[in-house]
Amino acid sequence: MKKIKEELGLKIIIHTGIISKEMAQNLRDAGVDAALIDVIGSDETIQEIVNSDLHIENYEASLKNLYDSGIAFVPHVIVGLHYGALRGELNALKMISKYSPSSLVVIALIPLKGTPLENCNPPTPESIAQILATAKIMLPSVPLSLGCMRPTGRHRIQTDILAVKAGVNAIAFPEKEAIELAKSLGLKVEFSYECCSQIYENI
Repeated sequence: MKKIKEELGLKIIIHTGIISKEMAQNLRDAGVDAALIDVIGSDETIQEIVNSDLHIENYEASLKNLYDSGIAFVPHVIVGLHYGALRGELNALKMISKYSPSSLVVIALIPLKGTPLENCNPPTPESIAQILATAKIMLPSVPLSLGCMRPTGRHRIQTDILAVKAGVNAIAFPEKEAIELAKSLGLKVEFSYECCSQIYENI
């Protein structure tokens, strides 16, 4: 990665997963531009859905390791990961709020065909908006994005409209209805080809 940065000058963004203090420092020293990490706030969800023996303490330790390293980092909160229901999302936000992330991305479960959760209902647009609005209140100075992973169709239209009302700073691949709403509210609308996690560079 360091060679890529030095010789090609490419932007490098890494989705780390659970990360040690040493690895976080190594990523910083390699010149990685940003680290992304999913944060789960429920032990039950970690065990039942992720099929892992990790605990929420491991996620919080990873947040601290990234924060202490000085690297730009962007936590992701997955709404409805627990069979489509809200479970540890608020706890995840509480953990994240301790560590001043560069930005925050909220995404939502898509029940994919062929997976154990294919028959689950996705979280409602209102549930997603609830987490977005709560994140805006808990981390008012942190740029907030609605990420690309979220249900499609009418569900996405409703979610995107509510996201604008909740005060997000960015929406990945926004529906035209959300764009029109933002313009009608007098909000400045800009388009970018970059990952929505990089919104902190433009605010």
